[in-house]
Amino acid sequence: MSQLRRTEHHIGGAARPPQGGEYFTSTNPATGEDLYEAARGTAADVDLAVRAARDAFEDPRWRDLSQTKRGHLLRRLGELIGENAEELARMETQDNGKLLREMRGQLAVLPEYYHYYAGLADKIQGDTIPTSDRRVLNYTRREPLGVVGAITPWNSPLTLTTSKLAPALCAGNTVVVKPSEYTSATVLRLAELVDEAGFPPGALNVVTGFGAEAGQALVDHRGLAKISFTGSTRTGALIAASAASRFIGTTLELGGKSPNIVFDDADVANAAMGVVAGIFAAAGQTCIAGSRVFAHRSVYDELLQRVADRARSIVIGDPLLAETELGPLAFADQRDKVAGYVDLGVSEGATVLTGGRATDGGLGGYFFEPTVLTDVDNSMRVVREEIFGPVAAIMPFDTEDEVVALANDTEFGLAAGVWTSNLSRAHRLADRLEAGTIWVNTYRAMSPMSPRQGFKNSGVGVEHGVESIKEYTRLKSVWINTSEDPVADPFIMRS
Repeated sequence: MSQLRRTEHHIGGAARPPQGGEYFTSTNPATGEDLYEAARGTAADVDLAVRAARDAFEDPRWRDLSQTKRGHLLRRLGELIGENAEELARMETQDNGKLLREMRGQLAVLPEYYHYYAGLADKIQGDTIPTSDRRVLNYTRREPLGVVGAITPWNSPLTLTTSKLAPALCAGNTVVVKPSEYTSATVLRLAELVDEAGFPPGALNVVTGFGAEAGQALVDHRGLAKISFTGSTRTGALIAASAASRFIGTTLELGGKSPNIVFDDADVANAAMGVVAGIFAAAGQTCIAGSRVFAHRSVYDELLQRVADRARSIVIGDPLLAETELGPLAFADQRDKVAGYVDLGVSEGATVLTGGRATDGGLGGYFFEPTVLTDVDNSMRVVREEIFGPVAAIMPFDTEDEVVALANDTEFGLAAGVWTSNLSRAHRLADRLEAGTIWVNTYRAMSPMSPRQGFKNSGVGVEHGVESIKEYTRLKSVWINTSEDPVADPFIMRS
């Protein structure tokens, strides 16, 4: 008999064992040791969760709740997350290997997302439309969609679930989440906090399991009104096709291969730290990673030296320790994928300036050294494809037009960084770069108030900000004849 702690699905406000009776093991990536067993979801579990969400959506306790009171519940949820921040931070660090100090920082900010949407809840409104007939009143209203299916990844489970959950609840929907099989624990704990905050049972349901089983069942369920997904571009395309066949909406935040551009007039020391933050923070496991670095030829050598020196000095180890600067990759296959890409880059002609090797971090886990590749160009697979690890490819450029063309020569368009002291150039690049988020003299800045959207194969739809509410509502146009005169015969034409 296994002695591991077991987690169950969270459906209808209660822990529910898997209907198939099976569980799977989640591993601590820092040590390679088994951490807990999670319920292995099937189509039957997903159906139960969607039905619970639908019941909650139609429950008068939720359906008839005022928008202001929905905001009160969101605010209380944010407060509960803040009160349980240390527990959640430690859970997530053990589950996916992120640094504890990074997770503490994320948890310090996370309540602000719920507080933002709490304030937005009673600002969701329609318009009065002028008509040619003054006797006819036309107005619009925004209504919730119904049950939202959310599929979230392993790299930032709480943050990326919140990006979907907060606006969906704000708009009056109910939600079923299928978290990554690698990181189920904190999303399950979040569901308990949703119930504790006072949301009706079934407002948030969590079914754990594998993508091909629980995830596919959720995507295909006829009871969904929308699917929101964060993950790979390939999976996003399959989800979009399934949703389109049923004419339901999608919000898809997908892959990236973001350029980080350093001009000759930049503060090179600042830019180097921005490059390091852009690719080595979170061990490169972020869709917005600045993995393609372009440095003006006149500062290329200096930038390269600074980035490589810092990469060599990064402290790899236990993510729970304060002195650790780089934790593990989230699971063994991801470590092997990163190693395979570095080998591929070398076979294409790249030089490994520093790093390039897998390590167990002295703990038996899934670590990979911070890696800098040189002698690369924009045609190589290692430069064009998303690696999702701590690997930077650094290339020189000569002119502004050249680097804009190189930066835009990608199937992705999630984010871009620009380092310059020239204000005119900053605005020109913000206009010319094909990406949904442009950072100038910073990288990875984010706020619940600021919308973000992927261009090209980086996704569709908007997350964060006021604009995200449109993703979780439908627009209804209402026409009312205010006249009490008899309705004219439509076949008698009047001049």
